[in-house]
Amino acid sequence: MSRKHAATLPPPAPTRAAGPGRPKDLGKRASILEAAKRLFIEQGYLGVSMDQIAAAAGVSKLTVYSHFGDKETLFAEAIAAKCREALPDDLFASPPDGPLHEQLRAIGHGFFALITSEEAISMHRMMNTPGTAENALRELFWNAGPQRVQAAFAGFLRDRVDEGRLRIDDVALAASQFFCLLKGELHPMMACGLCNEPRADDVARHIDASVDLFLRAYGR
Repeated sequence: MSRKHAATLPPPAPTRAAGPGRPKDLGKRASILEAAKRLFIEQGYLGVSMDQIAAAAGVSKLTVYSHFGDKETLFAEAIAAKCREALPDDLFASPPDGPLHEQLRAIGHGFFALITSEEAISMHRMMNTPGTAENALRELFWNAGPQRVQAAFAGFLRDRVDEGRLRIDDVALAASQFFCLLKGELHPMMACGLCNEPRADDVARHIDASVDLFLRAYGR
């Protein structure tokens, strides 16, 4: 090729920068979380290995580490995923339309279903049994589960205060009080094995009374 001809050729296309790695397989991630939730509840945190979780999920251990990094992160994610099943994030960010009483009832039913589920009761017992969990693990559980839910609900309350529908000086305290009301006597009795799953009408009556009491304290 002549030097003149070469000068008329278009410049080579710039080399494309390498893009991000392959996106994570969401199906495998879900399988790992399901296996982790089940095994942590059945055998406790200390009794479960990443090899067991990988085998139960039908993936390699390398895949488990690729998605979650370490066992502590997987445990926290499993707890958070369980909470989101009963109390999805949009329940606080975009609650159902209607009166505030009905919004609080919806949150109350979701929270009560969460804390009285078989998995939650088993986890509660494990966390309170000496020798089954270190303080760091209990803190990890608290931050991923109860604290995350309470913080999300505090945000919901803060929005209702800004709208003029509630009058609350300490939003964090009010959020804690609401969930304590919802636990009532039923939750500790179930955790102690003193009663089975309560009847639906008893749960509804308990939640209605809790919401009414909360609104009498903080409603406009």
